[in-house]
Amino acid sequence: MTSFCVDRIALREIRLALKEPFRISSGVMQERRIALLELTDRDGAVAWAECVAFQRPIYSSETIDTAWLAITEWLAPRLLGVSVEGPAAVHALLGENIRGHNMAKAALEMGCWGLVAELEQRPLSAVVGGVRERIPTGISLGIQATPANLAERATAAVAAGYRKIKVKIEPGRDVEFVRAVRQAIGPSIGLMVDANSAYTLRDADHLAQLDAFDLIMLEQPLGDDDLVRHAELQRRLSTPVCLDESITSVDRAEDMITLGSGRIVNIKPGRVGGFTPSIAIHDICQRAGLPVWCGGMLESGIGRAYNVALASLANFSLPGDLSPSARYWARDIVSPEWTMESDGMVRVPTAPGLGVAVDTDFIDSITVRTQELASRTAVAVA
Repeated sequence: MTSFCVDRIALREIRLALKEPFRISSGVMQERRIALLELTDRDGAVAWAECVAFQRPIYSSETIDTAWLAITEWLAPRLLGVSVEGPAAVHALLGENIRGHNMAKAALEMGCWGLVAELEQRPLSAVVGGVRERIPTGISLGIQATPANLAERATAAVAAGYRKIKVKIEPGRDVEFVRAVRQAIGPSIGLMVDANSAYTLRDADHLAQLDAFDLIMLEQPLGDDDLVRHAELQRRLSTPVCLDESITSVDRAEDMITLGSGRIVNIKPGRVGGFTPSIAIHDICQRAGLPVWCGGMLESGIGRAYNVALASLANFSLPGDLSPSARYWARDIVSPEWTMESDGMVRVPTAPGLGVAVDTDFIDSITVRTQELASRTAVAVA
């Protein structure tokens, strides 16, 4: 793998307004604060990356502000001016004696994969080992006021070609809402629900009612760091449990398989610290016969490029949250914007690098904070 040396990192915070509020069990989002990184190699190659941390700690303990601090104070100084033998070495470099901050680490680590794709003039998907030319796409529907509202949105999504309908649920907005969607879209359309840790094991009998709707999966119903209680719940359900927030490392994925905590894994590279652990989790699940899929974090088109590349790996056999740019944004920050073909597939770019051009003029117009970090000396890391 090509060696590289990051000479400069420019951070930008942008504010990207959502076309409509997006609600999950832990909160509502109307505007996306996004941290972007522009990495420049000593030879002049440039790659953009994105930190997926939210504004508030509603999904994980990280936020855009904690990530900004971690990147500028602890993580970027480890990378700047260091000659690295391939992007797979970056995860360990950033992780030594620095616990947590996976999303901050991932922003830098994934940016290095993008940088190598630029240096090698190959598509990012090829650099990570992807094999798919097209990826099936699902849509994530936020919590709605009534079952009828949710059913209407799900029906429209099916008509648009989406291969999977994911609906957010919470106590009081679950069984009847899912029933309405299943009745509206019929038995043949893939349907799943995502609870974002809104339930406890005491709700097991109630959640078992979801078995009637032939769901692809029930995603993260219990605590965000739990494996043991999920294992008990899985034994009481026929619906496969999918873990998201609970899987923060390769070790956690191995523990999930050992305990039987679920039968599917949602791999979000930002959550696990980047591409290197994501690929390892993918491989572990593939050997164990567990399918994986790529979830979304309301990324801009830059973050979407990394998700699409990752989802081109062989065991990403379930539709990912890879909606077109127009699903969330009036205007995305890349060109061309991400689109979905009429049969619900997203095409994996074949152009070198991310496969999309970054709209720097638009980014400049919505930037509210910047910081530039540069190397002072160069050292070598094998």
